[in-house]
Amino acid sequence: MEQKSPITPKSKVLQVIEEYPELEEVLIGYVPAFKKLQNPILRKTVAKVATLQQAAAIANVKADELINHLRRHVGQDLYSESEDRGYNTQKPGWFDEKNIIMELNASEMLEKGEHPVNQVISDLKSMESSNIYKLIAPFLPAPLNDKATSLEVEHWVIKEQDDSFTIYFFKK
Repeated sequence: MEQKSPITPKSKVLQVIEEYPELEEVLIGYVPAFKKLQNPILRKTVAKVATLQQAAAIANVKADELINHLRRHVGQDLYSESEDRGYNTQKPGWFDEKNIIMELNASEMLEKGEHPVNQVISDLKSMESSNIYKLIAPFLPAPLNDKATSLEVEHWVIKEQDDSFTIYFFKK
């Protein structure tokens, strides 16, 4: 019998649903927004790079709860370490609409099968201090937010009424 990988916050979404196909419906049942994973483009782009921890942030659920929900369904022991990662959803003091110098709507790239991470990171690296970059995305781009944070670029996430997200990145 083949040994399957344990499900952890660092597991990639696509890896989990390929290794445990029965969990795709479990994910969708737990968070209906995960139905978007059935879109072949999102599956090839987002699900391939996003971790379950990031997916939990996208879905606004606790990572430990999502991990344990999945682990129960496949008979794994419950996960006990807490690795919650928060995203800034409160309007920061640095936000000033006049300082927005670049804007990108990620939906257009995703529809072409392209992943916007490299474009956004390149734009952020070339941006001067005190400037703001506006990103519009059909989901919370948790891997991108994490990468920007590692580059010491702050962010502010706004969930819109249509369940899309506007993320403002600020270079100190």
